[in-house]
Amino acid sequence: MVISERVLLKLELDKVLQRLKECCTCALGQELALGLQPCAEIDEVRQWLRETSEARTIWRLHPIIPLGGIRDIRHAIDRAHIGGRLEPVDLLAILDTAAAARRLRGFCIGLEGDYPLVKGMAGDLGLFRNLEQEIRQAINDDGSIADHASAELAHLRKQVRTLQERVKVKLESIIRSPDNQKMLQDALVTVRGDRYVVPVKLEYRSQFPGLVHDQSASGATVFIEPMAVVELNNELRRTLAAEQREVERILQHLTEMVSREAVCLKATVEALGKLDLVFAKGRFSQQVDGVEPILNDQGRLRIYRGRHPLLSGAVVPITVNLGREYDTLVITGPNTGGKTVTLKTIGLFTLMAQCGLHVPADVGSELAIFWQVFADIGDEQSIEQSLSTFSSHMTNIIGVVGRVDDRSLVLLDELGAGTDPTEGAALATAILDHLRHRGAKTVATTHYGQLKAYAYTTPGVENASVEFDVETLRPTYRLQVGLPGRSNALEIAARLGLPAEIIAQARAALSSEEVEVAELIQHLTETQRQAEADRQEAARLRQEVEQLKGTLQQERADLREREREILQKAREEAAGIVRKARSESERVVAELRATMAREAQRAQEEATRIAREGLKQLEAEIAEVVPSLAAPGGPVLTSVRPGDLVEIPRLNLQASVLSEPNAQGELLVQAGIMKVNVRMDEIRLATRPARREEIRVGSGRLGVAKSQQVAAEIDLRGLTVEEAMHQVDKYLDDAFLAGLARVSLIHGKGTGALRVAIKDYLTSHPQVQSFRLGVHGEGGTGVTVVDLSAS
Repeated sequence: MVISERVLLKLELDKVLQRLKECCTCALGQELALGLQPCAEIDEVRQWLRETSEARTIWRLHPIIPLGGIRDIRHAIDRAHIGGRLEPVDLLAILDTAAAARRLRGFCIGLEGDYPLVKGMAGDLGLFRNLEQEIRQAINDDGSIADHASAELAHLRKQVRTLQERVKVKLESIIRSPDNQKMLQDALVTVRGDRYVVPVKLEYRSQFPGLVHDQSASGATVFIEPMAVVELNNELRRTLAAEQREVERILQHLTEMVSREAVCLKATVEALGKLDLVFAKGRFSQQVDGVEPILNDQGRLRIYRGRHPLLSGAVVPITVNLGREYDTLVITGPNTGGKTVTLKTIGLFTLMAQCGLHVPADVGSELAIFWQVFADIGDEQSIEQSLSTFSSHMTNIIGVVGRVDDRSLVLLDELGAGTDPTEGAALATAILDHLRHRGAKTVATTHYGQLKAYAYTTPGVENASVEFDVETLRPTYRLQVGLPGRSNALEIAARLGLPAEIIAQARAALSSEEVEVAELIQHLTETQRQAEADRQEAARLRQEVEQLKGTLQQERADLREREREILQKAREEAAGIVRKARSESERVVAELRATMAREAQRAQEEATRIAREGLKQLEAEIAEVVPSLAAPGGPVLTSVRPGDLVEIPRLNLQASVLSEPNAQGELLVQAGIMKVNVRMDEIRLATRPARREEIRVGSGRLGVAKSQQVAAEIDLRGLTVEEAMHQVDKYLDDAFLAGLARVSLIHGKGTGALRVAIKDYLTSHPQVQSFRLGVHGEGGTGVTVVDLSAS
């Protein structure tokens, strides 16, 4: 695609690109902005426009984009690549650019949303963390080499400071010496040629030992380096030279690091420039309130309310179509009415879109990709080339007619002007016919009435005009497609005050055809104006209907939402009621279970009490029937303490003393589960260890027999829950009285109902210390192992 520079200037693309440049943040993007050229590859243009759309959206959602710090480091990279040594200022620029690339890459890739093109470009940005770290460590912000750039440099600079201090101390002692003060011009230390010197009066030059380095302009003062500091200064110079060599070595090392990264750095710089340009396009789109146009390659233009981007203030938008019902548009109307602005707007929109820029129009605007754009706009007469206005126009048009084709857009301003109206109109008609037959899309402005008739009678050609308000004598700048323009000369002259008789004579001089055409145009204008008013009223009513429809839909949606909220609230309240009822029922069940457990415990305690009373009665009967067992053995005890083990001969039991004897000589002892009050003369000191059975059971041999009769397990399989629970209740009582510490309840696995019933029963049993299911080797889940409380 080749468009002449003259056409680009006539359509003012350069001014648009200058505004785009101002939206860029770095020289790289500005260079690309000014170098933009329209592209005729529709896929590439579409990608450019999508990039601009993504950038505009990012600007809208993220007003602060990290685009700062980008420098043009291309020359520095090239110099490092060919072996030249970089200066600190170059390295700082590379540091800033590498850091900017890292920040921008992180920002773009971390964006939430669908920005594939911008993220793709950000992915081309390289990361140079090692290079950043090395440069930042070696070079200060002011461009000086940092002391900690290397250990050697830090050592040398420390040595320089030490030597400088020694020299100054020595010189201070010299200038303070009373013998030297009369020879000094001033009591100060200065520097000449990197050597520390003192100002000495000329007449004392021979008396002051040292080397002369300079003389004042008047000749009255010589600057002498005292011999006492010559060697120190020499050492200082050597150290400074070593420092400079170390600085050069550090710069060379950093330059070599840049050289190794040269290819990646150049690619990163190129990507930074592209990203800066893309974000500049997005910002420019915001400034002009642009939209992404629909693209086609069939030559169709449809601009909705387009506004020239370089006009300021209240710009009157234009709506124009081309390439559908007609390929040629003839615009007529008064001067300064907006005909030329319309031409430039159509041409500039085309060029902007093909540069990847949004156009200031309404959504839905469509533009075509043209391979050639021709424009003959304005008065191009040339005194140097002896060309009149007509000749200059014809020269331009001759260059167009031989190259135009169906992929061309042709814009002609004041076609046929500058010559005899009759010949000019005929020539303009022939040129438009030629362009139409070549398939070009043409927009032409003219004052010739013959071209209005040509547009009216020729298929594929349409009239248009710029509106003029006769009442105010001012153009409205509104483009009216389908309606030819009027000159309005007689109406304007009459309103300006030209005598009526002159106006009447002028009207009489018009031919009947001209009068009819004028009246027809006037009628069409009024009809168009009425149709436009009707259209606007219809649009207003349609908008009101749409608003009402939207309001109703919103109200319906609100009602549905309210209904959903009410149903949800009802469900939540119902669920709350159910939860409350369940909680209450569980509480009642728990209270019932607790009440049943308390009743069962009282019954158990009552049974235990009755059993103990029976045991006591049995003891008494045994003592009466078998008096020989009560025969005391051993001496009578005179004193005992709680915890002593004693024998009760009449019961043939061993017991543990629980209390000391009272005044009547009675004390409380415990034999197994039985507590008995006995007299001191009924007990003897125990002569053998107590057997476990005798201590844990209720009384003597009865306890032993009971423990021998109760097995350590009970088999409940095959029983109903009620039968089994009766057996468990009796078995646990017997096991407790027999002193068994652990028993097993065999209930089998089955449905698990019996296991659950046993679990519930054991939970509240007073004699059960703990219980669990059996493990491997004990019967597994078919057995519940119970640990009983101590008697």
